[in-house]
Amino acid sequence: MRPLLIGELAPDQPSFEPSKNKKLVEDFRELRATVEKMGLLNPNRTFFILYLCHILVLDVAAWLTIWYFGASTVPFLFSAVLLGTVQTQAGWLQHDFGHLSVFSKSRWNHWVHKFVIGHLKGAPASWWNHLHFQHHAKPNCFQKDPDVNMHPSFFALGKTLSVELGVQKKKFMPYNHQHKYFFFIGPPALVPLYFQWYIFYFVVQRKQWVDLAWMLTFYIRFFLTYLPLLGVTGILGLHLLVRFIESNWFVWITQMNHIPMHIDYDKNADWFSTQLQATCNVHQSLFNDWFSGHLNFQIEHHLFPTMPRHNYWKVAPLVKSLCAKHGIEYHCKPLLTAFADIVHSLKDSGELWLDAYLHK
Repeated sequence: MRPLLIGELAPDQPSFEPSKNKKLVEDFRELRATVEKMGLLNPNRTFFILYLCHILVLDVAAWLTIWYFGASTVPFLFSAVLLGTVQTQAGWLQHDFGHLSVFSKSRWNHWVHKFVIGHLKGAPASWWNHLHFQHHAKPNCFQKDPDVNMHPSFFALGKTLSVELGVQKKKFMPYNHQHKYFFFIGPPALVPLYFQWYIFYFVVQRKQWVDLAWMLTFYIRFFLTYLPLLGVTGILGLHLLVRFIESNWFVWITQMNHIPMHIDYDKNADWFSTQLQATCNVHQSLFNDWFSGHLNFQIEHHLFPTMPRHNYWKVAPLVKSLCAKHGIEYHCKPLLTAFADIVHSLKDSGELWLDAYLHK
């Protein structure tokens, strides 16, 4: 779009919003320019081709396991683990295409995005775009980030919001026990009990017929390949188990970077501050990179959403340097600590809610 000049500010009017750090904004713009000069926004397509190939190999291996060894317990469970891995890894890959990180032309990214999320996963691209872009614009900002919409219906999130909820004497759930029931209604239930039906409601309600067609190709392929081997009951059980595995994997990874961080109303802070207070990283390793789809570099991903994930580690030292210059904490922790922090943060916010509910 072309810039539109509305007019000039009066001499006595501020030219910069007081809620934003002007020097930090300027420094981040310089960092962005440096990133572009270093070519860190340019993708290595071989990386993504190999990543897709490893997903397809696992998908075929899952079918061959049952075809060759039969549908007894061990082959059935092993195949389910492989398919759960396929679904999760395809989820990380569709994330790359959804962020326009693979091809220089947006149209190509959108096309392949529909194939990966639609045909390989059975989910609609329009649904993911609708939710995920809001999340990136205002992460952990209540009423603006859909990823924290479980507050207050299911969980009390963040110190400020939890106290506010308690002061208002609102109790939709026993929040002081949320760190316990999280293990039942969080990781195991999100995909099979909610996403599984809501995505169909979404595409029909919004008339996203192309997305629906892509989704149906996944289910047609799945049923045609596994129905002769497992029968109706077996294939339904396999599908539910795969979604259960995917759900646990997906929730623990996606929430470890955000739930333990600052959650509040939007304060209209600058881009860098907004992203850093809402995200944290997990230590780098080959396993962590693969297991999390490089979302262990959540800070770099949020600062540069279109950057190909294989370049996150290259920009991380520059981000750390900028954080140090402006006194902003750069959070990075071990994987298991990140998982534990989800539970600890839920416990802490639940206790804050209870104290406010009873005494304020």
